[in-house]
Formats: sequence, structure tokens, C-alpha cells
Amino acid sequence: MATSQPDATGPSEDRATPDALLHTRTGTDVSPEDLVLATGRDITPRNLEWARRKLEAEGPAAMEKLLP
Repeated sequence: MATSQPDATGPSEDRATPDALLHTRTGTDVSPEDLVLATGRDITPRNLEWARRKLEAEGPAAMEKLLP
């Protein structure tokens, strides 16, 4: 009885995501909303203010620190 093998060319849950696909920098500006969403938080005035302060202090690198 033959067993079927998964297609080697298709995506596999056992394979790691290539490093090049994990980087977040797209060449565009990072908004406070982007930063809040990257942390998994809800967009609220308090969270947006936190993100604005973080972006002022760290610039776009703030996003890289969250999602390298």
C-alpha cells in the first residue's frame, strides 16, 4: 500500500519562514498606528500617544525593535 507524500514545492508548516520575509522595514514611514498594531494593542488615544512618544525618541527603529 503506497503512502502519499506531501508536495515538496508547497508550503509546509514544518519549514521556517525565510529571514528576508521577517523584516518589517518597507522604506515607508512608520505611523503611530503601525506601532500600536505591531504591539498587538488596540488603537486608543493612550496607546497612540505612547507610540508618538516612542517614535519621537527612537524614530523608525522603534518598529525594528519590536519586529526585527
